[in-house]
Amino acid sequence: MTEKLLQYLWQFQYFNKSVLRSVNDEKLKILLPGILNHNQGPDFINAKIKIDTTVFFGSVELHLKTSQWMEHGHHHDLNYNNVILHVVFENDSNLAGHHIPVLELQPRIPALLLHRYTHIMQANSFIPCAATISEIKDITWIAWKERLLAERLTRKAKLVFEFLEKNTFHWEETFWWMLARNFGIKVNSDAFEAVAQSISTAILSRHKSQIHQLEALIMGQAGLLNCEFREDYPNLLKKEYSFLQKKYGLQPFHIPIHFLRMRPGNFPTIRLAQLAMLVHHSVHLFSKILEMNRVTDIQKLFRITANDYWHYHYLFDEPTPFKRKTLGTEMINKILINTVVPIVFAFGLHHKNEGYKSKAINWLEELAGETNHITKGFTQLQMTNSNAYDSQALIELKTQYCDHKLCLQCAVGNALLRN
Repeated sequence: MTEKLLQYLWQFQYFNKSVLRSVNDEKLKILLPGILNHNQGPDFINAKIKIDTTVFFGSVELHLKTSQWMEHGHHHDLNYNNVILHVVFENDSNLAGHHIPVLELQPRIPALLLHRYTHIMQANSFIPCAATISEIKDITWIAWKERLLAERLTRKAKLVFEFLEKNTFHWEETFWWMLARNFGIKVNSDAFEAVAQSISTAILSRHKSQIHQLEALIMGQAGLLNCEFREDYPNLLKKEYSFLQKKYGLQPFHIPIHFLRMRPGNFPTIRLAQLAMLVHHSVHLFSKILEMNRVTDIQKLFRITANDYWHYHYLFDEPTPFKRKTLGTEMINKILINTVVPIVFAFGLHHKNEGYKSKAINWLEELAGETNHITKGFTQLQMTNSNAYDSQALIELKTQYCDHKLCLQCAVGNALLRN
């Protein structure tokens, strides 16, 4: 038994409530168990309890043992003066001068529920309920999946709002920052974001007609033009960057760019070259996306290819056989899932416009489900991953609930315990 589990049992009243009596044989009737308190003070507030013939309004405090009331110093704390019931798992003492009725729950809690909870908490499997999750009814999972997705998008929207606070609510600028961050994939996301924040969209727009100037700005700010080069193209970029850096007073940053342990197609040089080409071909990209309804139309905007130099290179000064460096479908979908959908959802939140929020969610339903170690783990447990709506919900479940064993706050865990 844990205090979290005891709170859960009291909150949802998962114990035998027939003929309730306090340890001092007072008749008890729970009219309202109260509201879980996340602030300082008793565990539950606004409770309503009938004790013998009198109805009391106040707070309820929970402990594993009665003696913990004194151990925790509640008898000296004014915040606990309005406690009307002390609920414990085990009554281990009769407290002198303790006039608050005590209710012991240990004999009233189903042994099977405790067994299931212990089994889940001690599990070392992919998720705590791996052995029993298949028992969950579709209606429970569908409702919980919707909640998980809403939580994930709301959490991602926080990053959007943080960016907006930095740039005085410039949505196109924020989109540029998020776009660059996700072009950097996980390993270079911070560095790519720093690059984007160091070059405003106003500067980019002045040079968008010249791809080599865009590459010079982006590659230069990423610290990739600091070498001595043999080939003409990187030397051209280096010269352009030197001029533009002085013109705009661009300040270098000190977040390293990583190349190790990644496929050549994901090398930061290639991703930055593709990012430059996207800027070259786009005008007010975020505004344009807001007006679109179909995922296929948005995907077309991102079907770009890095300029000709990169057909024969993955790195400066290192020629390779010809291969067009086109942004692939998988990468495009990742950008839509991690950039386009969150910022459009945040735009709907900010403007209290359900249409944009619904549009963002609908796009996830149209996109293919992501394939990674988390989604593979769930599909092995016969969980559906048919689209990005599913995969985003599964990732949220695993990272925000399962990994922290927050089964008592999870609809799946709740359902399994109740069964």
